[in-house]
Amino acid sequence: MERLTERLRLRMWRDDDLDPLAAMDGDPEVMRYIGDGVPRTREQTADTLVRLRQRWQERGFGLFAVEVRETGAFAGWVGLTVPEFLPEVMPAVEIGWRLGRAHWGRGYASEAAREVLAFGFHDVGLAEIVSVAHVDNTASLRVMAKLGMRPERHTAVPSTGQPVQVTLITREEYAATPGAASLTPQGAVPAPSSNLGTSAPEAG
Repeated sequence: MERLTERLRLRMWRDDDLDPLAAMDGDPEVMRYIGDGVPRTREQTADTLVRLRQRWQERGFGLFAVEVRETGAFAGWVGLTVPEFLPEVMPAVEIGWRLGRAHWGRGYASEAAREVLAFGFHDVGLAEIVSVAHVDNTASLRVMAKLGMRPERHTAVPSTGQPVQVTLITREEYAATPGAASLTPQGAVPAPSSNLGTSAPEAG
């Protein structure tokens, strides 16, 4: 599976992604607001790469590797996952992204995430998508706002105590945003509603 934006290619994972993925996940600045903030070892990243591939097989959605179309350079990842680390919002599907520092400040996160919202609502048939960020991660919070996601709650991650903001966008809200992909209700996948105050079909 592959999806293209103006500047980016969103694709499935390859074995040769390990080196750039390990470099990104080993960067303290990149990992500052992720989990406990501790950079990952190469071995941990190798395990992560295996799980990233498995999630696609298990769920039919997951995280895309992101590369720059002009150069073929690995930029990071963007995609959909299940936020099991935050039980109070479950069941839910979360959109997330992580880019290497060399690719910050270019609008890549917003560009890639818009394509993933289209994938989530149109192809997967989700009724709503959440996103979660540390309250001090202003860059990610700005991306969420650009995507049309609205603040839903402030809370803390039970395992780390990190304060986070949860944002949300529904299928209907997405359809009303400028440039949104056309949605056809016939393709929606029924699933339980989340605990976030909406009750439309889906989440996965």
